Amino acid sequence: MEYKTCSFTGHRPQKLAWRYNETDERCAALKAALKKQITTLAEAGVTDFYSGGADGVDCWAALIVLELRKKAPTLKLHLILPHEGQADKWSNTAKERYRSILEQADSVEYVSREYYDGCMLDRNHRLVEASSLLLAVYNGEWRGGTAATVRYAQKLQKKVLILHPVSLQMTKA
Repeated sequence: MEYKTCSFTGHRPQKLAWRYNETDERCAALKAALKKQITTLAEAGVTDFYSGGADGVDCWAALIVLELRKKAPTLKLHLILPHEGQADKWSNTAKERYRSILEQADSVEYVSREYYDGCMLDRNHRLVEASSLLLAVYNGEWRGGTAATVRYAQKLQKKVLILHPVSLQMTKA
């Protein structure tokens, strides 16, 4: 099967060992590993990437796609967002990054205008359904949105690639 579409899922900063400290060498190493994997996927023919825009992995992956798109204009970044106010309570730096990603995305879709209980889960389902492949930055824990998204992709028999956030090991689920 040829893969042309890839969605991202991954932990928010508070779940990562370095939390919000993006200058931590472990964060830099994760971003480099994520860039390497997204580059590999693009070189293998993936052209459309989907991000849920959550703080952390979703935004880092989106920025990588936007960077790669400068040299490969056939790459597209699509955002499927849970609700319009997703970034309202984030830090100013995170809000600026989010706004910049929204301005540069090829498409932006909202699950809902307003927040509702379950809109994040609905967003994650739409991300999985939109693509043939899921790239997950995932530590293996059973609970949480990333875990549920990986299980949903497996249930739909999508290809799942897992990048462990600390060991940086790539595995297939």
